[in-house]
This record gives sequence, structure tokens and C-alpha cells, in this order.
Amino acid sequence: MTDNNKLFAGLDIGGTTIKSILVDDQGEEVGEMVEVRSNVKDGYEATFAQLEAAMDQLVEAIGLSRSMIKGIGLDVPAPCSDGVIWGQANLAKDWVGTNIRDQFSNRVDIPVTMTNDGNAAALGEYALRPKHVGVLLCVAPGTGLGGGMVLPGGRVYEGQHGLALEVGHVSVPFREEDGTLPRCSCGLTGCAEAWVSLMALRRRLGVELAKEQWADHPLAVETASIEEKAFRLRDFASEGDTLACQVFEQQANILGHMIADMVRVFDPGLVVIGGGLAEADFRDSYLDWVRDGFNKRAWPMYRQSPLDPNKETTRFEWAYGGDSVAALGMAFTAREIFR
Repeated sequence: MTDNNKLFAGLDIGGTTIKSILVDDQGEEVGEMVEVRSNVKDGYEATFAQLEAAMDQLVEAIGLSRSMIKGIGLDVPAPCSDGVIWGQANLAKDWVGTNIRDQFSNRVDIPVTMTNDGNAAALGEYALRPKHVGVLLCVAPGTGLGGGMVLPGGRVYEGQHGLALEVGHVSVPFREEDGTLPRCSCGLTGCAEAWVSLMALRRRLGVELAKEQWADHPLAVETASIEEKAFRLRDFASEGDTLACQVFEQQANILGHMIADMVRVFDPGLVVIGGGLAEADFRDSYLDWVRDGFNKRAWPMYRQSPLDPNKETTRFEWAYGGDSVAALGMAFTAREIFR
């Protein structure tokens, strides 16, 4: 990087931390990712101060000043439209109805573009696949179930009001053993997120551990909280534990079912699965379980091309952007818009 190069910052606001990255006008990452606390519960002004701190750490680490940053890509963990937060999610109340994009741009005197965190992750995965020229649908099981879709050319699909691709709240027809639809964190019942998320994992593990067949399972015997037990479930699945694999297989099957319906609407060609499971030791099995659920729901033409039976119509890949992918996506987006 030369001294007169423009820099573009990607700032990923999470519920706990802000992850930040710089790229230059050639699209090369500059320096290391910087992570600071987000303080989102303390109001947006508190988070603005942390965003500035992250930017200063980024440029100071490479011996430059903030004046080198010519554009900022910002993502937020909440529904937003044209810079304005539409839903509170895990934020303080003062975020809702505020034009975060313009307020922060005016504060730092740098142009800002903004979207939600699901879109940002999809943009990052797209940027990491420079040879991919089609559509990319990203779904990311985590605390909730997020997602985003990028169109050919690298433009994220946001809908009329920036509120599209709330994939976690697509309805799925799966019921608990007592016949009820599980309640989602959004207040509705039957959402995909009520089955495919950390919150759902805790619920399902609790249901299974209450059954007599698992009475001698190590997780049933120990006195840890259900949160701790759910956290450890991934380790059990990596070792081939029957209970753990059963819980994750059900989750993956339902995720595949939901993806089949999304594919029927959008025909993306490439589905990228993100979230923490992308780094799990049993991820190959998990992806096979996703495909099983997908194949049961998807029409044959969405599985294989009638012109070439060896060609998959819908490909599945794991995300490989890691924790910094949303910040990277927003840095690339800022570069495309402001260079």
C-alpha cells in the first residue's frame, strides 16, 4: 500500500463487540482486524464513541491517520432501512427511529453506507469468492438465524424498505412432540429460528434430557445450566455422541427444508452456510443433514439440472470468512461505493 492510497473501513456492530477492518482501493486488506466493545445497550452515542476508537486503532496500527479513510461500511444487528433502525432487537431504545448512518457520517465527516448484519455477512462471503458470478444466498445459524442474498455484480438484495431476507422467520411446519408449534423470540410460532438457533438448541436439548432414554447421559447427570450443556453439545457431536448428533441432525434437516423453500423463490444457485458451525469438527455430517432436509423438500430441478445430471442446480458451501466476514463485506461495499 502506498502512502497516498485511499482506505475504506468496515465496521460490524454486534451485541457485544465491534469488529473493524480496513481495505485499500485495490481491495487488499490493510493491517489486522480490531475488536472493541460495542456498548449498544448504553445508547447509540456510546457506540459511536467505540466506532471512532476502532477506526483510530486501525489507522494508528499502520502509522496513518483517520483522514485516509474515505468511506465507511457499517452494519447493525437490527432491521434497518435507508440508514434508520426499524427494530430494537438487542439495542437500547434510542436507536429505534434514528438515522444511524447519517448521524455517524456527520459526526466523523466521512460518507457511510449501512445495512444489517445478515446482509453484511453475505457481502463478505461474496467478496471472498471473486470467481463466483451468480447469486449467493447466505444463512447463518447462531444466537438466532440470520441471512442475506447478494445478486450478480455484488449488490445485496434488501427489498423495497431494506427489510428483506429475514430468513429466520420463514414458517416451517414442524411441531413439538405435544403437537404445538414452538414460540420464536420474535413472538410468533413456527418460525425456522425457533428450530435453528442457539435458543432452539437449548430448548430441544432440555426436552431430550427429560426423557428416560437419556437418563444416564453425561449431560443429564451433571448439574450445569442448560446454557452450559448446550454449549458443550457441539463437543459431544464431534465425538459422535448419539444424543448430540440427533439434536443437530433435526436442526440441520429443518434448515434444509427452509432453504428449499427459499431456493424455490430465489433460485440462488449457491447457498453458503455460516455461523459457528462452519468451524465445527462434525460440519461435514451437518452439511449432509442439511442436504437431506433440502432434498426431501426441493423439486428435482432445484437439485440437478435436466441438461446435465452431473451438475448440481443448488450448491452448498460452508462460509469461510470467519468472525470478520461482515466487517470485510462492509469494507468492500464502502470501497465499491466511495472510491
